[in-house]
Amino acid sequence: MTLASEIKALFTKDLKLELRQKYAINSIILYVVSTVFVAYLAYQGDIEARSWNVLFWIILLFAAVNAATKSFVQERPARHLYYFWLSSPQAIIMAKMFYNMLLMLLLAGITYVVFLLFLGNFIVGHLLFLTALIFGALGFASTLTMVSAIASRSDNNFSLMAILSFPLMLPFLLSLIKLSNLALSQSHFNLLAWQLLSIVVGLNLIVIILSFILFPYLWKE
Repeated sequence: MTLASEIKALFTKDLKLELRQKYAINSIILYVVSTVFVAYLAYQGDIEARSWNVLFWIILLFAAVNAATKSFVQERPARHLYYFWLSSPQAIIMAKMFYNMLLMLLLAGITYVVFLLFLGNFIVGHLLFLTALIFGALGFASTLTMVSAIASRSDNNFSLMAILSFPLMLPFLLSLIKLSNLALSQSHFNLLAWQLLSIVVGLNLIVIILSFILFPYLWKE
């Protein structure tokens, strides 16, 4: 099998398992809705635009961590051994990454809609905010997938997942917050917006490339 066909087969497998079980995605959606509803009760409609923006990305980050944890951490070692003989490590990490990207785009869209319903709309530049949201979701998925792969090699994998994810996500998260803050006051892409967007896209590409190159060495251990 070619690399593309291996990625497609593994991606389809993960998607079918998710559609069959459904409890994972449903629990994450419940977390997002309940957290936003608690924020709505706490602020009672009196929330500033910047606080709205920061709260949005924090909730989405925790939802992303919960979603990406099951990529490798919740799988049994016997299944890892089966994957080892079944396909190449590059196909495994890319399939997991693409699946988490799809999942994160879905969660980002749900979080966006729930935020607008409960906490109001402070966005002036919707295209700018949606661009930050799409690339933010893709970046969360790619980074946390690799972190989940690293954490799965440890006995205390859930703790290691939390310890590794937040320091790695901090520069990415700060760039997203700054980029989406611009969308609260303007509707056009200025020079600063393009610079922040290039940082977000660049960090995402670096993670994907490094994952493709370095994951085979991690997978052999």
